[in-house]
Amino acid sequence: MELLPNLIGGQWRTPNVRETSPVMNPSRGESLTAVPMSSAAEVEEAVAEALKAFPDWRETPPNDRAQVMFRLKAMLEDEFEELAMGICQEHGKTLVEARGDLRRGIEMVEYACGAPTLLMGESLENIARGIDCHTDRIPLGVVAGICPFNFPALVPMWMWPLALVCGNCFILKPSEKVPLTMQRIAGMMKKAGLPDGVFSIVHGGREVVDALLEHPGVAAVSFVGSTPVAEAVYQKGCLHGKRVQAAGGAKNFLVILPDADVAATASALRDSAFGCAGERCMAGSVAVAVGEAGERVLPALVDILGSMRIGPTDTADQPDMGALITGAHRDRVKELISLGEAKGGKVLADGRSVRVDDAPGGYYVGPTIIDGVDYGNDLSTTEVFGPVLSVMRARTLDDAIAAANRQSFGNGACLFTTSGKAAREFRHRVSAGMVGINVGVPAPLAYFPFTGWNRSFFGDLHMQGREGVLFYTKQKTTTVRWFSFGEGDIWVK
Repeated sequence: MELLPNLIGGQWRTPNVRETSPVMNPSRGESLTAVPMSSAAEVEEAVAEALKAFPDWRETPPNDRAQVMFRLKAMLEDEFEELAMGICQEHGKTLVEARGDLRRGIEMVEYACGAPTLLMGESLENIARGIDCHTDRIPLGVVAGICPFNFPALVPMWMWPLALVCGNCFILKPSEKVPLTMQRIAGMMKKAGLPDGVFSIVHGGREVVDALLEHPGVAAVSFVGSTPVAEAVYQKGCLHGKRVQAAGGAKNFLVILPDADVAATASALRDSAFGCAGERCMAGSVAVAVGEAGERVLPALVDILGSMRIGPTDTADQPDMGALITGAHRDRVKELISLGEAKGGKVLADGRSVRVDDAPGGYYVGPTIIDGVDYGNDLSTTEVFGPVLSVMRARTLDDAIAAANRQSFGNGACLFTTSGKAAREFRHRVSAGMVGINVGVPAPLAYFPFTGWNRSFFGDLHMQGREGVLFYTKQKTTTVRWFSFGEGDIWVK
């Protein structure tokens, strides 16, 4: 099978490697292609080419950098449907979900088109008599991004559009499970006028990650993945003197008050817990039913799940939910469901036995709800990353907030209610960086930061929005005083 090449110095290069990794179609369990497990040598080549390209790219006016993004956006729009279907094939998302993945990525490109405004500094006259001061935002140099499998378009595009328009050169290590989308977009970037060496792709695994974290020519690293790996990446990157932003896992709580609108809440719970087959860090993982809210909302949710179709997403006849990313991950999700049941959980909807007759080799788990979960149950604290909603019970809103704040993550938390007072209390007290009020997935748009807290994020400056610009630049402050002829001249007699 022909390997996907790396992109180094503007050239597609296939490295001579002993180890490869298959790229599968999760809907079918069939191989699409393979990526090389590149070595530190390929990282060295990519960094060297990026360092050569950086001086000229840094001097390129911000407006000209933005023009590359304008041209790229037009290409992405022209090939939108084809790219979305490609995401379905390599990831297993439904077409609706793939379109959302790509659309949110394109929004990052749109935001980056505002480079001339985003990069403006600040100034103040007369900080002392006759002395002015101003700041400029300066690119860091060569920066890198290390990405997970769950959003083949969006997560890489959290990173490189802003990094590039800020004047940096970027090296991407995409997930070895879903490399095809970014491989294709990289070809568009070259057509859009991005100079050789400014953007690189190096495929691989841990050796590539370690090389990027250790290389002295790499100034900053952006990472998205599980919390244990995010913490390790942050520590190692900082140890080698780099800026690091590392987004980790989550256990997002969905609190339901008795006054919540039943139909709207059930629909939001379905989308939050089972959208993208639960493979996203903003998925609703634990529903906390306060008082009689469970008896009001859970039957409606179970009823909705009964009509959901599970199946392959690489066809015109689209299901409501697709496959998980690998067979191993499917088996892990099923094991966690069984462990949760063994520890006292009551299974209200069971996705372990789902069968897809026209795709028997696919990696499927159906929507699952487990009621009666408490803090003695691993499902209350473990990130499942699959279509599993655990249900806890609480007497009051205070109890529900305490339950949400007890776990170690801090990505998202949501409240379903018609009470403005309860919503304000929840927003003020819950320990999560992104809060939803009657919104099941409170992921912000491109111009707001993606503000995970606690063990969901390691670093200081988050991805997206103004914080993304700050991460990919450093400040230079200049203090200026001009003398008139002869003024201040100590040599004047």
